[in-house]
Amino acid sequence: MYNKLRFLSGNILVFAITDMLGNVGRGMVFPYSSLYILALGGNAATIGLVNLLGLLAGLFVLPIAGYITDHANRIKLLVLSGFLSSLFLLLIIIAPTWHVVAIASLLFGLIVIQFPAYASLIADSLSPADRGRGIGFMNTISNSLSIVAPYIAGVLIEKYTANLGMRILYGCMFVTYLSGTFIQYRFLRETSAAPREPLKLNALTRVLGQAYTSIPALLKQMSPPLKALAWVILLSFLANGMASAFWVVYATEQVGLSTTEWGVIMFVEKIVVLFTFIIAGFLVDRWGRKMVLLVALLISAVTIPLFIILKSFMAILLIRAATAAAFALAIPACTALMADLVPRNLRGKMMAAIGQGGLMIGPAGGGTGGPALGYLFIPPVAVASLAGGYLYIINPAYPWIFSLLTTLISIVVTVFYIRDSRSAEI
Repeated sequence: MYNKLRFLSGNILVFAITDMLGNVGRGMVFPYSSLYILALGGNAATIGLVNLLGLLAGLFVLPIAGYITDHANRIKLLVLSGFLSSLFLLLIIIAPTWHVVAIASLLFGLIVIQFPAYASLIADSLSPADRGRGIGFMNTISNSLSIVAPYIAGVLIEKYTANLGMRILYGCMFVTYLSGTFIQYRFLRETSAAPREPLKLNALTRVLGQAYTSIPALLKQMSPPLKALAWVILLSFLANGMASAFWVVYATEQVGLSTTEWGVIMFVEKIVVLFTFIIAGFLVDRWGRKMVLLVALLISAVTIPLFIILKSFMAILLIRAATAAAFALAIPACTALMADLVPRNLRGKMMAAIGQGGLMIGPAGGGTGGPALGYLFIPPVAVASLAGGYLYIINPAYPWIFSLLTTLISIVVTVFYIRDSRSAEI
């Protein structure tokens, strides 16, 4: 039994625990963050603008982050990002208007500096044979405590209003982020033997220019399956940019659910994600990455449009549960594919450009960034985020119609162009 779980140790175990703490905070905040913006005087268009601002800093930080990941101590990057995240959360807690939240969102864009380091450390800490199971088990642990977080948050918001309730929830998120940062500082270990050089400002500015001028060469180094995977990831983020922030808004405004009822739905969704993660890693290693990814996309092609057709609490609960299962299947499949297909010596630069491989299938929370979003994808996703707010004002169903179209295209791309790697990168 120990040999079967040998991958669940060292850095993987540390990430599982710290992600678990972070997911508790995010699980309380993200499903309702749009309601906070509305409570501070914003509207649907404002929600889209705040999400857009959260992406802009990544245009400048992510290319540098890829360089830093390949040349600096990755542990220090993660710890620095953790402390900055905690500081920006304090700004949101005391925000008098949505404008301050927008500024904090822009500052949060700086935190993307950690994502290539995070992704490359995970990839380096798992052998190709263990990646599916390793990522699946890591996600199982990291999502275990957060299953009750959305329900607790929904009750708090209903009791204290979105304004005060969200401030309390952001405070809880601050505590979990700070705790996770201290744990990473104490227990993470650098796995790369590559020499680490001092960082200089002129080198970073030079790298920023080189990152964009070298994009054509970087794209040429991508295999056809990797390019296809990148397109699927981009399409998922475009859909996420359009709809993610409005799941709770649609559920409360159009369906008529209370925040407590939405919390119950999120609670069930978390349980589904947790149990699906347990088997997802084994399915990825047994059936293959492509097959599991395709199954996830097919499920979402059915559930996403049903969200704007069916209007009862039970129907929405079942729809969100099925969507959650698709999300939990897609994450280990897509992340393992990315680790298999990206050359080890290019992981920092490549993952900064196109992300670590996490696929966004129907997450019901504000924000469109994350470890899976590379700087090449930021401009189109930023446009989608801003457009999502205006489309919602025109017709609340439009963001989900757009999501369905991107999912159908992703299915075609996956069937015809994505292939499991015959010789996975170590």
